[in-house]
Amino acid sequence: LPPRHLFSTPDKTEAEAKASGVEEYRNAVTKVLSNFMQKESMSVTDPFSDIDFDAPKIPPKTSLETLAAALDYELIEKEWFVTGRVNPSYFSEDFEFQDPDVQLKGIEEYARGVYRLFNQETSRAEIISTVVNTTTSTPEKPIITCTWRLSGNVNIAFGLPIKPYIVYTDFVVDSETSLILFQEDRFGLPPWDILLSALFPALIGKITSPPAPPVEKRVVSMPNLKISSSPPLIVTTF
Repeated sequence: LPPRHLFSTPDKTEAEAKASGVEEYRNAVTKVLSNFMQKESMSVTDPFSDIDFDAPKIPPKTSLETLAAALDYELIEKEWFVTGRVNPSYFSEDFEFQDPDVQLKGIEEYARGVYRLFNQETSRAEIISTVVNTTTSTPEKPIITCTWRLSGNVNIAFGLPIKPYIVYTDFVVDSETSLILFQEDRFGLPPWDILLSALFPALIGKITSPPAPPVEKRVVSMPNLKISSSPPLIVTTF
């Protein structure tokens, strides 16, 4: 359960944070947990200094299938759901994010937030699939859904463990620009199960559900989006 102020820029007032795109807590548990957030280490190095958040965007009218394949490749390679190492070329300037706990605006705010939230040594976002959601997509509101397995630790208290569970990420795509306007993460477990498993691991598989099974190995290739002259790449995931 990611506390909302892990998604805020440090040393900002509440009003400044809201102005930069951070919204209010979406539930009381998140608000309480934020009081136990680990203090950030004083680092002189910006972990995102090599990412251009004003990078050129992908071509308009990129097909949904091509975009889904590109996201699949990049998410496997970068696991940006936990590392924050996004490719800004896919995201609209009006990008918004929402999950059961928080809501915010801006791809840079999102990237820095997940980097602060998750332990960068232990956390994984193992991609199961990234496909066009033919059930919910419409011509006016295309949706790509990524299914992935979350595991590791969050930077709360002593570093609460995350029992591996499945997350469903819906990307709402602008039908004109092919850019991602909105991202919503849906958890495969109820919040009480996630929290109880983190606080009392001995209950896993007894009172709470068992961990999600390991992710099968996949090999995918990067489609040509015509934003680079580089040849197609191949990546292997476990």
